[in-house]
Amino acid sequence: MVGTDIEAVVAELLTRHGRTYADEIDADVPADTAEAMFRLTVFALLASARIRTAAAAQATRALMDAGWTDAASMAEATWEERTRVLNRNGYARYDESASRQLADASRHLSETYDGDIRHLREAADHFPDRERALLQKIKGIGPVGADIFLREAQAGWDELVPYLDERVRRTAGELGLPTSPPQFLDLVDRADLPRLVAALVRVRQERDTGDLRESASDHS
Repeated sequence: MVGTDIEAVVAELLTRHGRTYADEIDADVPADTAEAMFRLTVFALLASARIRTAAAAQATRALMDAGWTDAASMAEATWEERTRVLNRNGYARYDESASRQLADASRHLSETYDGDIRHLREAADHFPDRERALLQKIKGIGPVGADIFLREAQAGWDELVPYLDERVRRTAGELGLPTSPPQFLDLVDRADLPRLVAALVRVRQERDTGDLRESASDHS
């Protein structure tokens, strides 16, 4: 897009949509705690379904509020208990299958990583491609779910920075922003990078790219 005021576009993105999904599910990813990363894992699994991301966030918070904040407690909950919580929080169409996937995923985490997905990072030797591949061995997390997890995990896992999946790159290009990692890194400070990536996901989901471009142009 010729003549794009990149600073104005970035400012508008952060103002309108600059909230990470980790913040939305109360996961302190920068602190890189076991609970925060488990919350993010659950969210990535739920958000992989063909359902509104807001519903995935709501369901994640509800599952955590039920006390299932680690792999052991999630697996120990009954299928009926998990299904009931999911059904009441936006997952009426996927509650039964998601409940099974959560149990399977939690058992995999317990058996493979002692219940702590941060050990997956260690198993991958901090290589993003390996982390992405290992994430997809978790029941319910495919390529989309792995991208969701890694986009948000870059707030705490430095080797991922910047994590720009195809969706983020495409939206950035449509808004006239650079899509190469070195240039993208120059757009904002390290602390704001996950917010900008999340904003690029949200602006596409909300079909807000056209209006955002106009607003950025008006303020440039």
